[in-house]
Amino acid sequence: MKQGEGPVGNRVKVFDTTLRDGEQSPGCSMTAPEKLRLAKQLERLGVDIIEAGFPVASPGDFESVQQVAGEIRACQVAALCRSLEQDIDVGAKALKGAAKPRIHVFLATSAIHLRHKLKIDEREALRRATQAVAYARSLCPDVEFSAEDASRSDPAFLEEIMAAVHEAGAQTLNVPDTVGYALPEEFGALIGRLVRAIPTATISTHCHNDLGLAVANSLAAVRNGARQIEGTINGIGERAGNTAIEEFVMALRVRRESLRLETGVVSEEIYRSSQTLSSITGVWPQPNKAVVGRNAFAHEAGIHQHGVLNNPLTYEIMTPASVGARESQLVLGKHSGHHAVASRLKALGMAPTKEEVERVTAEVKALADRKKFVYDEDLLELVAHAPERRVTLVRFQSVAGNRILPTASVEIEVDGRTRSASAVGNGPVDAALKAVKAALGEEVELLELTTRALTAGTEALAEVVVRLRRHGFESTGQAASTDTLEATLRAYLSAIDGARAAQAAA
Repeated sequence: MKQGEGPVGNRVKVFDTTLRDGEQSPGCSMTAPEKLRLAKQLERLGVDIIEAGFPVASPGDFESVQQVAGEIRACQVAALCRSLEQDIDVGAKALKGAAKPRIHVFLATSAIHLRHKLKIDEREALRRATQAVAYARSLCPDVEFSAEDASRSDPAFLEEIMAAVHEAGAQTLNVPDTVGYALPEEFGALIGRLVRAIPTATISTHCHNDLGLAVANSLAAVRNGARQIEGTINGIGERAGNTAIEEFVMALRVRRESLRLETGVVSEEIYRSSQTLSSITGVWPQPNKAVVGRNAFAHEAGIHQHGVLNNPLTYEIMTPASVGARESQLVLGKHSGHHAVASRLKALGMAPTKEEVERVTAEVKALADRKKFVYDEDLLELVAHAPERRVTLVRFQSVAGNRILPTASVEIEVDGRTRSASAVGNGPVDAALKAVKAALGEEVELLELTTRALTAGTEALAEVVVRLRRHGFESTGQAASTDTLEATLRAYLSAIDGARAAQAAA
């Protein structure tokens, strides 16, 4: 999907607030360098506006906004400010180096916020908002105003204050569903009312996901005339999060004929953006997360696997390539059929007979009933003439602590020969993988490493998935163990073995 594609009037701007609202999600705070790294990826993604932070909140946030504003050129950079001159001054200063700055001013408009939080009435709120917008407009050519808790505000007052701030200089009027309270039909109606009342403004939305309706409400908004949506990568943010940009964008793309709307987002950069954010925060989306979750393009049911093998469109409404993800995965389990087993065996370099496929499929189902998960190493053990693994783990040792440098020693077998090496790293996993690379004597690019607990308790079984690139060939390895480091090493070596096999077969 190319930037700027779509008929005039049907272009929806994407305002990314991952660096601001997203960072407010517990465990997702970012340093200034990390924010800049993510901002550069958001620029490649093709969002229209990056909200870089809340400059008055802390010196670190001011620095982050300043750095992003100084380096990002293809997108607008916004700074969030309360309706206070002090906030606006700090925001304007942080945005000084921006090619396309935007000051984003907000004030609550619902009765419950005015009464219990701000302790002011509607008339005072109207005065503060218009005064703040006029002041911001004197410092910046582009001003956005947000009516906090708009979905629970009196519609007549909301319309009045939005018209007043638009006249004062705010071109973009944002309607937040701050607490995720709205239903799509009522939120769409509210947006439609404002679009008709203030046709010269860009009406925007900022939806939260407390009832799981953020994307639905955003879609209802654009169908009723909103032409900007605010959201985050992976849907992170306060409480249950925000509109997930990847879900909204792909909904418009997949249902283009029905919605007739476009964004400027380069959808092929979606998966990389998700991975970049997760690698920075250490918070990964749940496996069943739409579009970017690990299971978004994974299939275990035999009927589904058969359909996908014949034509992916039978069970996939978008391709992995369309969001920049790796190819669909056929997960072997008790629901798998012989088509998936045959496909996986061929991928491992075997040419099984029909009878052998039937036998192995039955054994896969029996094994899955006992241990739930079936990995490549399990599959190979079920095949009598399976090729031996060419790269295997013999033994390893790791030393780590809070006052010692993490060190690891590994011994591996490569094509029947034993090799060993030691290395230090930033942690035991880093040290162990560096030791493996030293033992191999070649460069391997780690693309993804994810870990999850398959069982509970101190003796939990950890599953590790590794994706890497070797000599231009990508491969994925999986392993499970009560020792997370052992699982990591086995998954890493399994992926290396797969990449070597792929290169040999090429």
